[in-house]
Amino acid sequence: MTSSCSDIRGQLVKLAKWGDTRIVGAMKLPRIQIGVVGAGECNEDVARQAEGVGRAVARAGAVLVCGGLGGVMEAAARGARHEGGFTLGLLPGVDKETANEFIDCAVATGLGHFRNFLVAQTANALVAVAGRYGTLSEIGMALNLGKPVVGLGSWEVDGVVQASSPEEAVRLALAAAR
Repeated sequence: MTSSCSDIRGQLVKLAKWGDTRIVGAMKLPRIQIGVVGAGECNEDVARQAEGVGRAVARAGAVLVCGGLGGVMEAAARGARHEGGFTLGLLPGVDKETANEFIDCAVATGLGHFRNFLVAQTANALVAVAGRYGTLSEIGMALNLGKPVVGLGSWEVDGVVQASSPEEAVRLALAAAR
C-alpha cells in the first residue's frame, strides 16, 4: 500500500474537501475523517478505550486519522483495522517505517510536535482519549480551527463535549462533523 499512499492521500484530501465519496481502485473512500488523539504511551484501560474508538470509527465508515505512533494512536488504529477501516498516520519524523503496524497510509511530516496541527486540520472532528500536553495542544488547535472535539477521559476544556464510552464519543464526533 505504501507505493500508492501518496495517490490515496491526494484523493482523500480532494474528496474530503468536496464532501464526496468515490471509488479509488478497489477502495471506497469515506468523506468523514475522525482524528483520534492521545498519549504515545498508555495503560491497558486507556488502550481498550482507544481501540473501541477505532472500532467505532471504522464501523461508521470513516477514516481514522492519528499521529501514527504508539499508545492511544496504535490502539485506535488497531481497532479500526480489525473492523476493516482505513487508517492515516501523520508522523512527526521523516521515516515512514516508524509508523505502528496498523497504519495503512503513513505520512512522514518531519515536523515533530508541529504535526499535531496537521492532525487537527485534517480531521473533520477529534476524539481525545486521555492524553497529556500533546493531546491538549491538538484539542486547542482543533477548537481554534472550529473543529468539534469530544473527550473520553481527557482534558475538560471549554468547547470539548465529554463522552462516557468509545461508542458515544464517535457518535458525538460524527454528528458534529456532518
